[in-house]
This record gives sequence, structure tokens and C-alpha cells, in this order.
Amino acid sequence: MDSVQAPPHLAEAQPRTQSRRFAPLQPVSGNARWLLGVAFFVVFVLVWAGFTLGGFVSPTFLASPLTMAREGWLLFTEYNFIHDIGMTVWRVFGGFILASVLAVPLGIAMGAYKGVEAFFEPFVSFCRYLPASAFIPLLILWAGIGEMQKILVIFIGSFFQVVLMVAVTVGGARRDLVEAAYTLGASDRGIIRRVLIPGAAPGIAETLRLVLGWAWTYVIVAELIGSSSGIGHMITDSQALLNTGQIIFGIIVIGVIGLVSDFVFKAVNRRLFAWSSL
Repeated sequence: MDSVQAPPHLAEAQPRTQSRRFAPLQPVSGNARWLLGVAFFVVFVLVWAGFTLGGFVSPTFLASPLTMAREGWLLFTEYNFIHDIGMTVWRVFGGFILASVLAVPLGIAMGAYKGVEAFFEPFVSFCRYLPASAFIPLLILWAGIGEMQKILVIFIGSFFQVVLMVAVTVGGARRDLVEAAYTLGASDRGIIRRVLIPGAAPGIAETLRLVLGWAWTYVIVAELIGSSSGIGHMITDSQALLNTGQIIFGIIVIGVIGLVSDFVFKAVNRRLFAWSSL
């Protein structure tokens, strides 16, 4: 008896799909992801070195990678740059944690109760579009040029974003789960504690991870005005001296710290919410 063969177009589809590694939505392995990510940085540095060391760009406007590395070494060995890094990290996490502690409960309340959402949402949406940097002159008048002023800039830039994003996440809970919990005898408080918060927890954690990245942009703005320490203060001083090597090194340090904190946040989220798709 002859074997049944698939139509030619079906027989060819499988091997063609397997050979397309860069097909839309086709996942890549962990090793390939790391190699591709590192490859971009290598290409970027090579292009940067080619333009600067090749004389296509004046050192006054863009330092070479070698000059940047040398200036970075001087910052650590002669100018106590580690203290500036510590101050900036303290300001970022101080303002971010303060914003999260207050914003997450309010966002949960807005997502769970439509009346609360109707009361707060217009004002929160209005404030969300106000740039945090616009508050710096007022904050200097209210809090001076000390640490509180810089923490409040980060707080303002993070708080309203977290509130709305958490409210949307909690409000998107599955209605069938809520109805099932009511059928089993859950109270209103039990619905929030046992259904809404556990279901929204992975999304809330992802929201905090994203907003932490935004907080790094706010701290530099806060440190550019009325600051005597921090990475932003170092960048301002370097700009006055036309030292682009130190400016670039400071920017790279911010990116490295932010990337490390992002990876740590992702690892913690995966460990806490291993059952989710995050």
C-alpha cells in the first residue's frame, strides 16, 4: 500500500519555517541575545573610535574612547567620583521609593473603585503631563538646594506615572475571576486582597521597573541646578571646562548603573512571579 504524502506546499512549509531564524516574532536563544547585544556595543565603539581617532571630529566636541577612559580613571583616582555616584544613586532610589510607597496604594484604589478613579484621575492625568523640571524653581524656593529638593523632583516625575499605570493594571482584572470569588463568598476587601492585587502584582512590578528608568532622567535634571555633588554636577563642571571625555564618561556611568538596576529588577520579578509571563 502506497504511503500518503502531504501536498507539496505543506511539505515545504516546515523546513522553510525552521530555517528562518529572523522571522517575525521568532524567539532567539539566551546566548544569541547576549551576543547580539554585545555586538552592538562593539560596533558602536568602533564607529566612535573611527570618527574621533581618524580626525573626522574635533576632540573639543567629542572625545575618543581612549580619552574618555583616561578621564574616567582620573575622576575615580583624583576627584572622588565614587562619592558623586553614591549621591546620585541615593537621590534616585530615595525619590523613587517615596513615590512608589504612596503611588501604588492609590493606584490600586483607583483601579478597584471607579468612584475613587473618577475623583483622582483628572488631576493625576493633568499632573502627568507637567515636566518635573518645571517644578525646580518652586522646589528650590520651598525646599532649598539640599537633598530634599532633588528627591522631590524625582518624586514628582515618578509619582503620577506610577499611579495611572497601576490603576490601569488593576482595573484590567478578569471579571470572571472576580465573579467566581464573589460566588465563593469573598467580601469586597477579600476581592482586592485575594484577586485584584495578586493578579496585578506582576504588572505592578513591571511598571515600577519602567518608571525607575525614567527616574534616572529626572535626577540629572535636578543635579544640573543648585547641586554640589552627583553625576549631574560633575557633568556641568566638565561642560564648563569643555572636557567632553568626562561628560561622556558620566553619561556612560549612568547608563551602566541603570542597566544593572534594570537587570536586577527583572531577576527579582522573575523570581517573585515565576508563574507569570514577565
